[in-house]
Amino acid sequence: MKARILVVDDEAEIRRSVRMILEYEGYDVLEASSGPEGIAMIERDTPDLVFLDIKMPGLDGLEALQKIRQTNETLPVVIISGHGTVSTAVEATKLGAFDFIEKPLASERVLVTIRNALDSTRLQDENRTLKRAAESRHQMVGESAALRQVWDAIKRAAPTNATVLLLGESGVGKELIARAIHRNSLRSRERFVQVNCAAIPEELIESELFGHEKGSFTGATEKQIGKFEQGDRGTIFLDEIGDMSAKTQAKVLRVLQEGEVERLGSARTIKVDVRVIAATNKDLESELEKGNFREDLYFRLSVIPIRVPPLRDRREDIPALVRHFVDLFSRENNRRPQRFTPAALDFLQKARWKGNVRELRNTVERLLIMTPGDSIDVDDLRDVVRHDAKPAAGGDGGGERPGTLREFKESAERKFLVEKLRENGWNISKTAEVIGTPRSNLYKKLEQYAITQESDG
Repeated sequence: MKARILVVDDEAEIRRSVRMILEYEGYDVLEASSGPEGIAMIERDTPDLVFLDIKMPGLDGLEALQKIRQTNETLPVVIISGHGTVSTAVEATKLGAFDFIEKPLASERVLVTIRNALDSTRLQDENRTLKRAAESRHQMVGESAALRQVWDAIKRAAPTNATVLLLGESGVGKELIARAIHRNSLRSRERFVQVNCAAIPEELIESELFGHEKGSFTGATEKQIGKFEQGDRGTIFLDEIGDMSAKTQAKVLRVLQEGEVERLGSARTIKVDVRVIAATNKDLESELEKGNFREDLYFRLSVIPIRVPPLRDRREDIPALVRHFVDLFSRENNRRPQRFTPAALDFLQKARWKGNVRELRNTVERLLIMTPGDSIDVDDLRDVVRHDAKPAAGGDGGGERPGTLREFKESAERKFLVEKLRENGWNISKTAEVIGTPRSNLYKKLEQYAITQESDG
């Protein structure tokens, strides 16, 4: 499609000469003889580029540029002048002009400026599209009480520089939460650097995190900038921090305490300003007792601990998550979206998601690829999805035996709460007093275990 270019100049001869240059090159040209007329045409005709004369009666070019920028921040505007000075060019640039060219207008100069401006706009549009796509891929989906608690913690933690420790099972979305904290922080324009500590071999982790000088060890043929340096002024996300060796833990502690790193093979320290978010699926307190994790590092990392709930504690989010993954997969693969029937969504809600949201996502993608029809029903799920025989909330009768200590504790706690509520006639205040817990905590437990008088009374 031809680019549309608006020429705003009070001299008809200038407009005519620019039109000839542009139309010969295949551009669509609009003309305006004054600043106000040009501003009105921008709002009405949405040009791709504007040539704006600086010296016009009434509203001059710089004043017109200011008004254009108030309503349109991205439209490239090229200022043209018959008597340009450096100070005028600087002022125009400060006000957001893309370029500044002098009369008489040389056709080659005009065409190069147009190509540069349109390329810049195209790159900005592509960047915005890629950013939106990336944000969609890293979007946290759901409205459950468990997820709302996480969002509240993110909002409190994000604007600060405090280190955050994300705790939760594999696949719950710790990376998404780390990205959300970065995106909502004052460092959002800087880099988000991710390191999976479990995926890097022990002999390479220090080099990866802190960098190395050329020749510092066998195979170090080039100098390498470490992840902490790469994340300077931004955020570094240390995933699976519980898998880090004692030696590396000591060096990470130094970065947190002193704000400086030392490349392998160098005696020089480098100052870094980086916000650290760490994550683990291990019980770090248990690792402390075993001597596998440094206590001082643990306390440095867990200034703001955020516990990320497993999918079984937020099953009401599953339909929204499924719809989100369907939309994402369809857009990324240019496919027509398939629909999960209500019965299929209900089946997925009751399934046993040991791999949490990651497993759900992979399952949805597999179903979308392998199911030929436009809709996916329960029969399509039976061979793919592991179903949980016990009630989703861990009912107090029948069903499967608890498979883990956590499941046993949850099952026993639910049974105890239902029993006490029945004894006290489902009076929440009285029950909370009897069992010695705040009423707000009891309400949270009722929501967590889906306990209601209707289903459990």
